[in-house]
Parts: sequence; C-alpha cells; structure tokens
Amino acid sequence: MTMNFDPFRELDRLAGSLLGAGGPRSMPMDLYRTGDHYVLDVDLPGIDPGSVDIDVDGSVLTIRAERTLGAPDGSQWITRERQPGSFVRQLTLGDGLDAARITAGYDNGVLSITIPVKESAKPRKIAVTVGGGSEQLAVGAGSDQH
Repeated sequence: MTMNFDPFRELDRLAGSLLGAGGPRSMPMDLYRTGDHYVLDVDLPGIDPGSVDIDVDGSVLTIRAERTLGAPDGSQWITRERQPGSFVRQLTLGDGLDAARITAGYDNGVLSITIPVKESAKPRKIAVTVGGGSEQLAVGAGSDQH
C-alpha cells in the first residue's frame, strides 16, 4: 500500500478543522435573472435531497443541508477530503420578490430555487393623455416623434 503525505494538505486540513470548528459551511451559488423571475443555483454534491431544508422568514431565505459520509464497518480511511456536516446559506430577499411563490428542485447535485418577481414590481407601460382630451399617446419604444 502506498502512503502519500502532503504537508500542505495536512496543514490546510488542520487549519480548516481548527478555524471551522465544525460549524455550518457555506455552499457555492450562482444567481441570475431570466424574464420575470430569479434563479438561484446552489452546488450541493453528495447531499441527500431529503436533508435539504429551505425556509423564508420575513425577508430572509435560508437554505440548510446535511452531508453524512460513512464507510462500511471495519474500514480505514486513507484520505477524507469530502467533509460531512451542516451547510447553510442565507440571502435577504428584496421587496419586489414574491416569497409566497418560491419553488425549488434538486438535480445532479444542484439545488435550483426559482424566485418570482411580484406583479407590482414588474416593468409596465404608462399611457399618456394628450391635452386633457380622450386621445392617448403610447409612450415607449418606437416613438421618435416630438
């Protein structure tokens, strides 16, 4: 059996265990807007989807997940880089988001959360009346006349 000893990896592991002290870990994410909703993609590789907990309290969206790792009884770890434990991420939702209609799905280790924009926060056209009469002018794209 070959044993590889990397002092930098061991130092990094030791510093991580001392500084992290078993507390909740963060999870990498991407956030983008498409149409009338935002999409939040969170990397959760190796996470049991049943351990994922998403809740909204006021304007705070909280994502929690738990990773458990195990080896069959009598096994001896050779290297262990995937850390078990709790993962947590919190985001503050803006006033223009519809927290009551948030949806989530989990596929191939990625948690996707869709956050719709409230109807009242969506862009809209305003009609302009001309000279107090009943004539209306559409304001917006394509109107080059002054």
